[in-house]
Amino acid sequence: MRNFFNGLVIGALFGAVGYWLVQSKFRPHPRQEQHFENSVALMHGSASNAFGYYSDGFTAKMEALDLLPRQIKEELADRGMIVRRTAHDIGESMVNAASDKRAVTALKGEYAADQDLSGWQIAISCTKGQVELSGMVSSPEDIGRAVLLALETDGVRDVISTLQVKNNGLAGAGP
Repeated sequence: MRNFFNGLVIGALFGAVGYWLVQSKFRPHPRQEQHFENSVALMHGSASNAFGYYSDGFTAKMEALDLLPRQIKEELADRGMIVRRTAHDIGESMVNAASDKRAVTALKGEYAADQDLSGWQIAISCTKGQVELSGMVSSPEDIGRAVLLALETDGVRDVISTLQVKNNGLAGAGP
């Protein structure tokens, strides 16, 4: 029995030492534990801020698109429906309009610089990259040059020309 008691005491002693070693080795240091808690608190704060920014941005978009409850109620009462364009479409429209204006301005400059074409006698309009030319020019070659210059302009995807060759009074005066 004495051997059993000695074994039990030695086993308890080894168990206590083992438990202490496991706790001291695998338990984080107090500074590490504090660092972990600070990191968790910082992540929580960042997530809360991000959600707040997202919520503010969402609310701003709702306001910009007139989708607040009061506005929806009024529009439903007036028209019976809600119609909106996506922000992407609105942005794309704005970009297209700016690109169209740049194309018209560039073309007017090209025509003014060309000695055979007159920027004053050629009307230019551009919608979504489609240029329309109208007016009078001196020759069929001038129509070709005007269309070519339009096609070479940034932002232009196609050209419709209704340019006419003006009559110089030389019709019927052949050789």
